[in-house]
Parts: sequence; structure tokens; C-alpha cells
Amino acid sequence: MDSQYTSIARLYDRLNTSVDYPRLADFLLDKTAAYSKEGKAPELILDLACGTGKLTCELARRGYDMTGVDLSEEMLGVALEDAQKEGLDILFLCQDMREFELYGTVGAVFCCFDSLNYITSPSGLKKVFSLVHNYLDPDGIFIFDMNTEYKFENVYSDNCFVLEEDGVVCVWQNCYNNKTKLCDFYLTFFEEREDGSYLRSDEEQRERCYSRKTVEKYLSEAGFELLEVLAEDKKTPASDDDDRHYFIARAKK
Repeated sequence: MDSQYTSIARLYDRLNTSVDYPRLADFLLDKTAAYSKEGKAPELILDLACGTGKLTCELARRGYDMTGVDLSEEMLGVALEDAQKEGLDILFLCQDMREFELYGTVGAVFCCFDSLNYITSPSGLKKVFSLVHNYLDPDGIFIFDMNTEYKFENVYSDNCFVLEEDGVVCVWQNCYNNKTKLCDFYLTFFEEREDGSYLRSDEEQRERCYSRKTVEKYLSEAGFELLEVLAEDKKTPASDDDDRHYFIARAKK
């Protein structure tokens, strides 16, 4: 996990232009408000595994007091630069989500883009849930998404994909082991330079497949009340053939 998202940091947003950050922020805030006793989203929010900070900045623009935590210095460098350009006051911390520390509690924690699948050991995922619970206010809301068993077995599998955006091409080869539940991603990037040549860089990443039952068990053990599990459209209840699930939980204290 530690070596991931180095080469891709400067290219990440160019390869993810389809992400609708305002719409995602609407969903997160609406769900948080719906399940908060105050009837509104809290002022203090943690964006866990914030990456290049696009969601963090979107929430900060709306007036929320944001903290962004990520392990990658390269990704945080992009996030900090963008926040400074807009004059956004965001606290970015370079920390492993399995060991993160905050200065106090927050009212909500968001963790998006299958970041928790990158925690490849069950004990590590349990640590993350425990820390999130520790740093949430009583009845604080935790919303996160994870890739599903269906996606690992039927979409990732041993397939190869090619992603192409303006000036950058990514060749993505998967290797999924159904016994270990680990999926290795072999990524090769070709970035066009000013003289028309291409700069090649390679990166390996790994995700773990967790069953919905396992995730719910770990949440309960960490002290969370599971409120809702939604499909990728963020509207319908989760089913076995979804690619992604959104979990919404409340910290019981």
C-alpha cells in the first residue's frame, strides 16, 4: 500500500474526468443530514484517503471545516496546490489511515473511491474502523464505498483495460486470486510531452475483496450502527450484482 499512487498522482484527475464531485458531495451531505440528530451536516468533516483533494475542496467551498488525510505525499501535493490556488483553508495530513491521528473529533467521516479496498489485511481494516469510531463525535456519521465481490470476480478478474484521456493513456492489467481475495493491478502510463514524445511510467497496486457480510461485521465490532447500504447509483438498496456499495453508519458511544 505504501508505494501506491506515486506515478499516478499527477495524472489521477486527468484519468478521472467523469467523476461528478458536486453530485457526490450532495449525496454525502444529504445522507449525513438525514441521519444526524441536528438535521444537518456537521461543520467538522474528515475526508479520509482524500487523494488529490477534489472532494475535500468541493466540501470546503460549501463552508465546511475540512481535514484531508492521505498516505501519498504526491497526491497531497496536488491537493494542497489546488486548495491554495482557491484560497481554501484545509488541513491536509500525510498519514496512513490505519494509524491516523486528529487534533479532536469530527462530526462526519467520508472515505470514497474504494480506498478501503486498498487495506489488504482484515486486521488493518478493523484498525481503520476503530480509529474512525474513536475520532467521531457521539452519533457521528461514517460514509464510505467499497468495490464488491461481484466486481472483483466479474469486472476486474484477469481483464485488461485501456483508459485514454487528452494527452495520457493508461494500460491496466488485473490479476485476481479468488483464494486470497487479492487483486493486483499492473498500470502503465504514457504521458504526452510538449515535443510529441511520450513519457512512460509503471505502477503496481493491490486491493482486497471483502464480502458485505464481513464489512458489516467489522463495523459492528468497532461500535457502529449500520444505517443503510446502497448500490452504486446511491439510490437503490444494495444487491449481490452491484459493482460498488455505499455504507452509511453511525458511531454509537
